[in-house]
Amino acid sequence: MSGGVDSSVAALLLKEQGYDVEGAYMKNWINEDEILGDCPWQQDIEDASAVAETLGIPFRVVNLMDDYRTRIVDYLLEGYQSGLTPNPDVMCNREIKFGVFLDYALEHGFDGVATGHYARLDDTNAEPALLEGFDKNKDQTYFLALMKAAQLSKALFPIGHLDKPALRSIAKKAALPNAEKKDSQGICFIGNIKMQDFLREYVPEKPGPIIRADDDRVLGEHKGLHYFTIGQRKGIGVPSNSDHQNYVVVGKEKERNALLISFESASAPRLYANRCRISNLSFLGEPISNQSKIEVKVRYRDPREPATYTHTDDNTVEIEFDAPQRALALGQIIAFYDGERLLGGGAYTRIDSIN
Repeated sequence: MSGGVDSSVAALLLKEQGYDVEGAYMKNWINEDEILGDCPWQQDIEDASAVAETLGIPFRVVNLMDDYRTRIVDYLLEGYQSGLTPNPDVMCNREIKFGVFLDYALEHGFDGVATGHYARLDDTNAEPALLEGFDKNKDQTYFLALMKAAQLSKALFPIGHLDKPALRSIAKKAALPNAEKKDSQGICFIGNIKMQDFLREYVPEKPGPIIRADDDRVLGEHKGLHYFTIGQRKGIGVPSNSDHQNYVVVGKEKERNALLISFESASAPRLYANRCRISNLSFLGEPISNQSKIEVKVRYRDPREPATYTHTDDNTVEIEFDAPQRALALGQIIAFYDGERLLGGGAYTRIDSIN
């Protein structure tokens, strides 16, 4: 229980269904020095505890700070320092929530872990399947793309059949004390912290040139490649000097420590890709071992897109998109689907642009 309304309603529904439920808050980060602004872990614990008291279920705080630092924060910082775009939320689900926290739960006599993710578990067959949430605007299966089959077998997702208004209504009807609490927008279980603020504190700045990708002209200077994402339009620091064109980040060159930008267009260098290589694969069922037509989500909130999946070796595949995809970033996560069913996912290790 994070202190938010989603996990609170998940606990409520499980209790109503007859499960023996205990609430737990994962204490991953406490921001002792208050250097990063709003990190309301204490308030979140109080909110989660108040909901547990309302529901009449036990509540505990589980300290996972050491594991979170080594498995998530180090992964995040090392990725950005290497020029990659890591996804801490995806890794948090695999390594923390359904990793060390699930292990903790099993060691303490529980049968599994339930969360407030908007995803649906289909256990009607021998092999459980994970389906997109009913509310496509809230679907969170992308963030579960690196889960393992063994983890899925011990997981429950009680709210996946609801949309947000219905969930809020249930919380209000049950008089949950956090029924009106706003959703957190921060890094997974760290709090309402902007990624740039977090990186500014932990990654040294390394200034370098901002280069126009089509003619290699130096247009300005950046403070560090880790502050930018592929496809970014705002905050680049270089004016377009045009009322009708805007610059967009199209690449990062680690060798020159250069940020590459171009005017936004279908022909912008490096901005669109038709093929990519994926490594660090994870599957919820049997791995796909031959060439197949599948659907993919290249990032969260993007729709599923048709693509051709080609197996190359045990931990690498090639994905060819039916239509070019915009602003793919090395290190970011791609999720594989068969219709609404999540098959698995991996990380971009090579991106082939069309220009």
